[in-house]
Amino acid sequence: MTYKRQPIVANPYSPYSRKMLALLRYRQIPYEVIWGDPATTLDAMGIAKPKPIFLPTFLFDNEQGDTEAVCDSTPIIRRLESMVEGRSVIPDDPALAFINFLLEDFGDEWCTKYMFHYRWYFEKDADNAGSLLPLTGGVSLPEDKRLPLKQFFSERQIGRLPYVGSNDITASAIDASYRRFLRLLEAHFQQLPFLLGQRPGSGDFAIYGQLTQLVDMDPTPAAIARELSPRTVVWVQMMEDHSGLSPEDSPWSAIERLPPTLKALLEEIGKTYVPALLANAKALMAGEKQWQTDIDGVQWQQQSFPYQGKCLQWINAEYQALNAGDQQRVTSLLEGTGCEALFNL
Repeated sequence: MTYKRQPIVANPYSPYSRKMLALLRYRQIPYEVIWGDPATTLDAMGIAKPKPIFLPTFLFDNEQGDTEAVCDSTPIIRRLESMVEGRSVIPDDPALAFINFLLEDFGDEWCTKYMFHYRWYFEKDADNAGSLLPLTGGVSLPEDKRLPLKQFFSERQIGRLPYVGSNDITASAIDASYRRFLRLLEAHFQQLPFLLGQRPGSGDFAIYGQLTQLVDMDPTPAAIARELSPRTVVWVQMMEDHSGLSPEDSPWSAIERLPPTLKALLEEIGKTYVPALLANAKALMAGEKQWQTDIDGVQWQQQSFPYQGKCLQWINAEYQALNAGDQQRVTSLLEGTGCEALFNL
């Protein structure tokens, strides 16, 4: 089908923007990107702002023919699946689709801790990011305006480190998880070109989005990536544009034939992200503003996050929507990874 150009407000230093732009290219959906701040852009266009508003922001036509601003990449991906046929990023096999959903959530919600931590915890990386981010509003920004914006962006983002759990206590756990993750990807990419077979799923794009920043922008994690996983570095560069890949000739793997390297990735999810999700959910149910739990031998503490409470609910909803046979296929793969705890609520 013919699809008009999809407007998207994005930023090159937003991992979720990069996630969605690469996905649009792979799915061969025409788009037009507006580089800038979504709030300022929507105000200038006279379009109502969603709450909350963040990057990227898609501009869709609603049923009344008006332009609607929409955020949150995961539901947008599913919306695009219903709007545009072909080159799907959701596996046909419901059990494999669940694993893809879990990988996407991990990329969006745990790998972003790597990204935010390395960008703003270390002075060299914070100085680099602070210098570059003001210029995303326009490379001709006068220097006397860039420097105050550098200070503003840096102070604001460094002040947000506690929201993702980055501090002097958790720094070692974040670094260890990132290094394990890179080694796991290095091993996996020796078996398959993508997470779940010969074609990318939405989970690939989620993890790719975070790695665009870690591998290409921020000095400390980029050096680590080049040391530990050259395959991941090249994978990120190639994920930028897979518009030439023919998915018809590139099958998904059967869930029963996924290599052990994929289960090892799931074990990392069970080791880190799962206990964080469960502790956060417990705190939200108790009305507590902070949660703490042991993650990889470190006493992790951070502010309770309602959105990640929803993530856990969505993961469970995806699992409960499977028939009994597909649930068994999923639990067989997840057995021993620590991810089984997601369903024991």
